[in-house]
Amino acid sequence: MLQRIQVRNRWKFIFKPWEEADPWLFAACIGLTIFGGIMIHSVEINQGLINWWRHWVTGAVGLFFAIIISRCRYQILIEWKWPIYILINLSLIAVRFIGTTGLGAQRWINIGGFYLQPSEFAKVGMIVTLAALLHDKTVPTVGNMLRMLAIMAVPWGLIFAEPNLGTSLVFGAITIGMFYWGNVNPGWLILLFSPLISVLLNNLYTPIWVAWVVIAGIIAWRTLPWPWLGTFGAVLVNVVSGQVGQVFWNVLKDYQKMRLTGFLNPEKDPLGSGYHLIQSRIAIGAGELKGRGLFHGTQTQLNFIPEQHTDFIFSAIGEELGFIGCICVLLVFWVICFRLVMIAQTANDNFGSLLAIGVLSMLIFQVFVNIGMNIGLAPVTGIPLPFLSYGNASLLSNFLGLGLVESVANQRQRKKRWN
Repeated sequence: MLQRIQVRNRWKFIFKPWEEADPWLFAACIGLTIFGGIMIHSVEINQGLINWWRHWVTGAVGLFFAIIISRCRYQILIEWKWPIYILINLSLIAVRFIGTTGLGAQRWINIGGFYLQPSEFAKVGMIVTLAALLHDKTVPTVGNMLRMLAIMAVPWGLIFAEPNLGTSLVFGAITIGMFYWGNVNPGWLILLFSPLISVLLNNLYTPIWVAWVVIAGIIAWRTLPWPWLGTFGAVLVNVVSGQVGQVFWNVLKDYQKMRLTGFLNPEKDPLGSGYHLIQSRIAIGAGELKGRGLFHGTQTQLNFIPEQHTDFIFSAIGEELGFIGCICVLLVFWVICFRLVMIAQTANDNFGSLLAIGVLSMLIFQVFVNIGMNIGLAPVTGIPLPFLSYGNASLLSNFLGLGLVESVANQRQRKKRWN
């Protein structure tokens, strides 16, 4: 009996520092990673590749770091916000000089055979920086918001110039989510992205664009501290944005243009920009309710869909596991999002709450866009499906974000426990 108590106490001593972490969040992320390796293996089983094994190894490394981070005090990151910000910018600048090129973009740094993608880690670094800047502001002013946008614009611009449209969009989603949670006026957020909406609407239908310019003016009048000047500025910016939309369009690379427009009518270029979308829809539709069975999907096993182990892993799930498999994956993502919201609501402080919302914004945007492009409702932007798609840097950054949120949960529970 004494020996049994000693063994029990030994295990309790080992796991005690992490016993207050959110088990559902950990379990959901680990489960998706394991399942992702299985699906990657299914996609590549006829090619003799071992990316599925690398996916699991990377996940194990990421989990190790997440567990360590979850034991640390996340509050110390407030003092490290500027070193982290400088580091992510230096790494993004380094890509411009020593980075390797692939798939028409220069995004990776080769370190001993391991291809590091700084833009993936920049997402987590930006979450920390924005959370540290927002946490002590009860109601941010317009000046606060503009300063934060200027800070965020530096890494965003470096990423967009790689070019990496997908990750730059993720930056925008993180910014919106954290600004909203940080009590930034929702009207300011609408005005912030109103020029982009003007660009799109002016190219689609002019009367709707005119109506939008009027709406932007009304929002500015109701929310900005200087009604007349703010309204004039909002209307002017939206008018100019709509007129110079063609200039913005010309900045994009040809493949980015095709990705943005191809999903509207993929049959227009079935062997080019529309090929991925057409084949993905065929695969998901072929799965029907229960799927064709693991390792038995025709589109998947015959490699009709390029990059299926990364951007289009969801199409393999749809074909081989059917509608039921897809719904199960979505339910797991729902659990992750629900736990992140719960942690944000019950965090000890605003900084921890903002960290959780930043990670939530990063993950949920990637899930919506990736699944959307797999089923033909969004353009192909190269955004991976969190924890499921193959990609060492992406998977590691997701686990780093998980570690930060678990640290917030761990500290929150400790406070409740001791009180």
